[in-house]
Amino acid sequence: MKIDAVLDEASWQEADTTTPFWRKFPSDHVRPQKQTEVRITYNDQFVFFAFIVQDSGSPVIQSLKRDSGHELNDAVGIILDPMNQHTSGFLFVVNALNTQTDDQLNGSSNQLTLSWDNKWYSATKRYNDKWIAEIAIPFKTIRYSADNLTWGINFLRSDLKTNEYSTWTQMPVNFRASNLGYTGTLTWDAAPPPAGTNLAFIPYITGGVDQNREEAQPSKATGNAGFDAKVALSSALNLDLTVNPDFSQIEVDQQVTNLTRYSIFFPERRTFFLENADLFAEYGIPPIRPFYSRRIGLDNNGNRIPILFGARLSGNISNRTRIGVMNMQTGRKNDFAGQNYSAVSVSQGVFKRSVVRGYFLNQESFLTEAEKTATPINKYGRNAGMDFNYSNLDGTWSAWGAYHHSFKPGIKSNNQFIDGGVNYSSRRFGIVVDAGEVGTNYYTDMGYVERLLNYDALRDTSVRVGFKNLFTEFTYRILPSNGSGLRHTFEFTNYYVLNPNNTFNELSQQLIYAIDFRNTSNLAAELIRDNVSLLYPISFTDKIPLPARKYDFAHITVEYFSDARRQFAYSAGGGGGNFYNGKYRQLKGSVTFRSQPHFNLSITAEYNKLTFPEAYGSTELFLIAPRLQLNFSTRIFWTTFVQYNTQQNNFNINSRFQWRYKPMSDLFLVYTDNYFTDPFFKNKNRALIFKMNYWLNL
Repeated sequence: MKIDAVLDEASWQEADTTTPFWRKFPSDHVRPQKQTEVRITYNDQFVFFAFIVQDSGSPVIQSLKRDSGHELNDAVGIILDPMNQHTSGFLFVVNALNTQTDDQLNGSSNQLTLSWDNKWYSATKRYNDKWIAEIAIPFKTIRYSADNLTWGINFLRSDLKTNEYSTWTQMPVNFRASNLGYTGTLTWDAAPPPAGTNLAFIPYITGGVDQNREEAQPSKATGNAGFDAKVALSSALNLDLTVNPDFSQIEVDQQVTNLTRYSIFFPERRTFFLENADLFAEYGIPPIRPFYSRRIGLDNNGNRIPILFGARLSGNISNRTRIGVMNMQTGRKNDFAGQNYSAVSVSQGVFKRSVVRGYFLNQESFLTEAEKTATPINKYGRNAGMDFNYSNLDGTWSAWGAYHHSFKPGIKSNNQFIDGGVNYSSRRFGIVVDAGEVGTNYYTDMGYVERLLNYDALRDTSVRVGFKNLFTEFTYRILPSNGSGLRHTFEFTNYYVLNPNNTFNELSQQLIYAIDFRNTSNLAAELIRDNVSLLYPISFTDKIPLPARKYDFAHITVEYFSDARRQFAYSAGGGGGNFYNGKYRQLKGSVTFRSQPHFNLSITAEYNKLTFPEAYGSTELFLIAPRLQLNFSTRIFWTTFVQYNTQQNNFNINSRFQWRYKPMSDLFLVYTDNYFTDPFFKNKNRALIFKMNYWLNL
């Protein structure tokens, strides 16, 4: 088989072919305007897919960069569930210009991260009335049981010219196209061939120049080397190894303005932590995660700590049992001791689409004797827990219950996190109810808890206060009968929080109304009301902190996004109202100019003004972020991202050149530069880094 999108091999003429697709969006009960046909065949190394896509005219392509996705591109995709348990799987997507996207799927969250990457092959070719995609996925790229003759499978297509999404199986409009509850069946005529030896060795080298003016350090040359390795212990179980990993090529986080009292959760971007990440990262609920991999390799102030080595075993040991075992070792840096992080997770499928899971986490600090005496609580941090996640087969009903426990030296009480809830989702209605309790002494040295630490601005310290919370969300949708009209969404959320002694802490309510237009534009209005019994003084300015007392305030925001398919697109929004005992005003917007698919320039900006009574001061916060992307081909990219953030007193430039000279093998050249915004343009630090890695299959 030659992957060239020509389909002249005899195998393609004899291959099995799908029945017609169903339209999924904007309505889900008719056929799409333009059909798609998929053919499937295989040999002893690959499973092959050919998409014949009815289409005409130039395709809509946002980017040639890998993992640009399918939602804003003319693209086709494959959903594979090799275990056919509707709980985990894989997504492979190519757009009409052969840009690849891949991801692992988690049946419980159905969220796409587009962070998992692996090696597979594709080609596309355009004709007058169609375009063709030919795809070859190595068996050793995916995890499966060789004796399982039935896989879950589905196919998707996004057609941006008509703004339609279609899938092979008929799928409700309220679910993602990648939902594993609506897969069809792929039945093998014989056992899939064994994946065979799958050993990937990925060495890297780096070099560069670093200058730190903030700490008055002279310029210095840097260099480093290390490697990652992937070892398939079976067709469904994988061992990942890393020695002296380096993540200098990872794109910087997109900064946000934080007007809450708590820290912000940023997603994991480092490749080593991403495969089968749901085995560790999905415990708890979004504001409370016992395991948060970004804790590994950072000190308490967010500064990078060297990771010396690590190993992770993950995958299936049977059709219904998944395991994850991980160990990471970091080195000492300045006053921050070396740490060892261990994690074990087991997930057992029950019923048709439900799981019972359990985990154990251990963080061990290599403290000196003086450090052990001064801070004995830092010796170790351990967490354990179990949860049950129920889902009916079509995903309309789900429920969960969990118990989590933490272990710290000298702490014997109030060290638990309990949570449970239920969710219902139909075409028009959605309901979520979740209730939980977090003990004051619940520690997560490897995790994230949004509101456990309360900052006291007067004493410049954080105080641990547990809480009990009840979250409810109600959603109602008005869907056009023929898919040609407007789509309306009404959503109301209610978040109620109590202190450990059952006194009132906070009530936050949101009412959202959104309109989705047929041309991809949308308009949303949001009314937010907060009632807060502030436990400790807090400050948003450099004046006197706001006193600890009760506050009742509300504000409204409105935002419009134009047709994202156009060469020129924009968004505009703003809002205002009360904020604690003061006033709040906001303006934000973005503009994007795109000469598809090679050039993309966007600028986002946000302005927030907080005005309090005179003694408490006022502040203006600016966040301006231009981003320039040049896609020379599907292998060569240059991205420059600039962020001006007065709240963080930082002006950052990050410019990254990437050449994918072979599949999954890259050369990077990264320039990063940081300045103060006050005093304006005073340099903090800068660096120029070269990195090269090579994916070698052994």
